[in-house]
Amino acid sequence: MELAGRRVLITGASRGIGQALAERFAAAGARIALVARSEGPLKELADRLGGTAHPADLSDSEQLRTVVERVEGDGGPIDVLVNNAGVDNVGFFTHVSTADVEGLYRLNVIAPVELTRQLLPRMLARGQGHIVMMSSMAGVLAAPGYALYASSKAALNQFTASLRLELKDTPVNTTLVEVAYIVDTEMADSVRSTPGVGTASERFYKLHALVDTPMERLTGQVVNAVRKEKRHVRLPRRLVPYAVLAEAPRLSVEAVLTGAHWREHIDGPRPS
Repeated sequence: MELAGRRVLITGASRGIGQALAERFAAAGARIALVARSEGPLKELADRLGGTAHPADLSDSEQLRTVVERVEGDGGPIDVLVNNAGVDNVGFFTHVSTADVEGLYRLNVIAPVELTRQLLPRMLARGQGHIVMMSSMAGVLAAPGYALYASSKAALNQFTASLRLELKDTPVNTTLVEVAYIVDTEMADSVRSTPGVGTASERFYKLHALVDTPMERLTGQVVNAVRKEKRHVRLPRRLVPYAVLAEAPRLSVEAVLTGAHWREHIDGPRPS
């Protein structure tokens, strides 16, 4: 997809990876629509990049329900959806609360799935679109302290793989981003400062199985994946074999379904 002039909606855009993605897509000539809870920083970033700001708490079901309609009503159709908003909440499961469980799954799983549900029929009707799911290598690798976060990312991985099959023979593409530690992000700092949780990652670092990924590399590869309609972005490269092994059963199903078609069933009646 040629990005110049395309409209890209990025969630969790007021800081960190979301902000960096917004800057990278804008530099590629895209028109940016930004969603996050922090209204002040969000508007400042949108003004700087010539985009639009749409403050919303995506963990609130009432606000989530109207996000796509609000964004498209203020600036036009969305060509690319980047589901980036999320919370890590690392820590041992015996220490989490009911609010922790509900809040994480609402933001990490329900919000990206629901935004995709809202936007997908519009993309199909317009004959173009791309959906980016910002997941994590945690969705592939189990580690102590990651029960909530890793399971939420595993859900995104499986959702995206199944959705990709549903969208076969359609003009809408998907990219699943599986990435480990990004330099100078809040999650990396949180993991390292939580007693006991960093033990697994420290072992990976000592064995040279894990390295930090620069933000510039991540954002560059995500933008390039949308341009070239690539299925996956996986970083760092030394963890790619784990992701490939996890993907193997899904690819085997895809091979079995070679030659099968269901395009005519995609455009049926839709729920509100």
